[in-house]
Amino acid sequence: MDKHYLTPLFQPDTIAVFTGSATDAELPGPQARQLMDALRAQRFAGTLVFLDVHTTGTLADLAQTRADLAIICLPPAEALEALEVAGRIKCRAALVIGSGTPADVATAMHRTAQRHGMYLLGPNSLGFQRPQRLLNASVAGPLAAAGSLALVSQSGALTASILDWSSQNSVGFSTVVSLGPNTCVDIAQVLDFLAADPHTHSIVVYLEGISSARRFMSALRAAANAKPVVVLKAGRKAAGNKAAQTHSGAIVGSDDVFDAALRRAGAVRVRSFVELFSAAKCLASRYRPVGKRLAIVTNGGGPGVLAADWVSEIELELGVLSRETAQALQAQLAPLASLTDLIDLSEEATATHYRAAIETAGKERSVDGVLVVHSPKSGVNAAEVAHAMADLKDHLGKPLLCCWMGDASVGEAREVLAGAGIPSFRTPEAAVGAFGNIASFYENQQLLQQTPPPLSTLAQPDIEGARLLIENVLAERRQVLTEMESKALLSAFHIPVTQTILARNPVEAMMIATQLGYPVALKIDSPDVTHKSDVSGVALNVMNAVGVRDVFLTMMQTVAKLQPGARINGVTIQKMARNHRGRELYIGLVTDDPFGPVIAFGAGGTMIELINDRAMELPPLNQFLARRLIQRSRVNQTLGEWRGASAVDRNALEHVLLRVSEMVCELPQLREMDINPIIVDAAGAVAVDARIVVANTPAAARNHSHLAILPYPARYEHVWPMRGGGEYTIRPIHPDDAQMLQDLVQSLSPESRYFRFVSALRELPPAMLSRLTLIDYDREMALVAIHRETKTGTSGETIETERIVGVSRYITNPDKASAEFSLVVADDFNGKGLGSRLMLSIMEAAREKGLTEIEGMVLANNPSMLKLMKGLGFTVKRFAEDPDFMIASHPL
Repeated sequence: MDKHYLTPLFQPDTIAVFTGSATDAELPGPQARQLMDALRAQRFAGTLVFLDVHTTGTLADLAQTRADLAIICLPPAEALEALEVAGRIKCRAALVIGSGTPADVATAMHRTAQRHGMYLLGPNSLGFQRPQRLLNASVAGPLAAAGSLALVSQSGALTASILDWSSQNSVGFSTVVSLGPNTCVDIAQVLDFLAADPHTHSIVVYLEGISSARRFMSALRAAANAKPVVVLKAGRKAAGNKAAQTHSGAIVGSDDVFDAALRRAGAVRVRSFVELFSAAKCLASRYRPVGKRLAIVTNGGGPGVLAADWVSEIELELGVLSRETAQALQAQLAPLASLTDLIDLSEEATATHYRAAIETAGKERSVDGVLVVHSPKSGVNAAEVAHAMADLKDHLGKPLLCCWMGDASVGEAREVLAGAGIPSFRTPEAAVGAFGNIASFYENQQLLQQTPPPLSTLAQPDIEGARLLIENVLAERRQVLTEMESKALLSAFHIPVTQTILARNPVEAMMIATQLGYPVALKIDSPDVTHKSDVSGVALNVMNAVGVRDVFLTMMQTVAKLQPGARINGVTIQKMARNHRGRELYIGLVTDDPFGPVIAFGAGGTMIELINDRAMELPPLNQFLARRLIQRSRVNQTLGEWRGASAVDRNALEHVLLRVSEMVCELPQLREMDINPIIVDAAGAVAVDARIVVANTPAAARNHSHLAILPYPARYEHVWPMRGGGEYTIRPIHPDDAQMLQDLVQSLSPESRYFRFVSALRELPPAMLSRLTLIDYDREMALVAIHRETKTGTSGETIETERIVGVSRYITNPDKASAEFSLVVADDFNGKGLGSRLMLSIMEAAREKGLTEIEGMVLANNPSMLKLMKGLGFTVKRFAEDPDFMIASHPL
């Protein structure tokens, strides 16, 4: 149970190869011959068995064959037959290599694999490579060199191109997987395997499409939490919705949403094939930057300035030495060296000067990475400089990149750098861009670590009232809410709106305007008018009753003329917002396929499409995510003190974004939304206009199933009495619990730690601690028991602290129907009922998820756990594969 479910596919011990013939002369086609050559070109670390399903007596012979993986390279109809045979000989995984398999045959293959319990990679795949195992189960080219970089590609041609490139650039791979159309094992499952693969330290992905946003985001977040992931996606052209009924729907394209999804998952996106290669170079060197401050060491002012310019262009920061450090280094350099911004060693720089500068920059706290730019100089041996860099690389502790300009005179130097695994580029811009792409990993990790609650801790919204309003609109067979209805929905979630009253005739309009106080704004109220200003349906700063009457009559006539079929409810009246030097912004919502609802933010007003200022984030949001969303917009630069205007109340703006996030989480019927403009100044924020589009939602849309990222499941929080007095809280785990979880593990007795982890570890390694606290609530759940303790401080003050005293957890198995559990309780809290309550709570969470069985491995010499399991009604039996363990299982 400790092995990944795709181990039989990517780490097989025995492989059965189906190619239609046991002799090369009778192989069915060039791909079969290429596969046989690839498999035989090196000695596979396991066992290869070549089978011909057409030979007389083969089925009887096959009955004696057992294999982890079946590799099939046959025409589609014969491949389906071979897949059936593979299932009968109990292969646990299968790879179907080929191209042109029709969709109906692919579906039949999926059904066959599912019936036999096999994991199927393909059809229409070029296969995969596992260099450490000397396994080339592909027709993508020769076996790649072994390394720590994994490649997953949905393009066979690109897979072959990267493998060819890597052989000339000293880049090795742990895994190469080519995913074709109609594959059963998809990109989410491959990412899930690579996240747990100890041979893989970073991942490069070429992506054309995904089938399930929830599964993709879940797997990508798990992978990016463990190691850097860089993605190149095809199809970047805007996919604007021509039927959009709001500004948000018109200006947000699917590629923008994909950007937001990758950022939230903690991955890094590159935009070109060249950038993908550059990123692969850096990842192959196992660089994991922790910031974006890049120091530039150069022997030429021009190339150094070009690099510095590109640092500024892509919003990195120039790493600068402190005054004290610069003074100490200056004495070791040539007289003309300059250390003001760049570390310019001058044309007299030697290998010794480079060594001193690189060592110094590597120790400087204000530097996160070092780029060495070298230009050919007479009397300077470029290879010696390269050897100096190679000697320093392993001791630097920070990313080290280089740009060796020129060609003929620096060939030997480039070979030295390649041999040392130092990424080398031919232009300063390419080198800086490569560092920038990988440095984005650190920034996006901060977004990945956010686990927002579904609702804020502020006043509870009127969710039921909001749902009733939407149901009434849908019952009238409408999808677009009027301005009045839209503002009522915002008010239900405590978003400040301007007071708006509907007038159905000119007299009502004058009376309402007089009561509100002049000046007022008049707007047409119609569910059929998407943009009011386009039909002269907006009038601002109307100063008196006569003006209100005239505007009302003119507006009604104009709208009826320009849009004859529109249903007109009347005209809304609202007092002009008198925010002193307020900024007009917009907050929107668009529903993307496949990522679901996405929140957009940017500059508002009537020129919103022209300005095209948009920043996006997938819900749910917390304050950190809301703040970062604002910071990514261009209009963010105007929110501080600006041209005599006071800085806006950013907390109020963040508050509105959090409330919109609540709406998105709790109202799956929302499809599009505009709050435009929302006026923000030093006194706060107020929504002046709003338009919302809704649609009927399937009955399955519950428990936030419409979201690509599940929010913190606060519904599992409960307070329980403790046996012997006192109480404790059980709630889902979140990333902020990392230190408390570490404290729990360190406080356990050696025996308790061994019972839980089957290891003598004394504390959780950082990667494991992160893995256990940053979880995807869609695929697993972890509940912690929190006990609040009161202590007396050194000054006699009373201090309340929280402590994790128990953890229960389940992880969904690959069958999506069962889960594996684990449990640990602090030694000093044994016998207080925590273990039983934690298990009952985690079982209830698994039951709500729709799982049908929960099981776990318990050491046979752990009597207290076995007694607890039997007391809860679990069936306990010996684990056939290891007599030291028992399996405890319970139907849900």
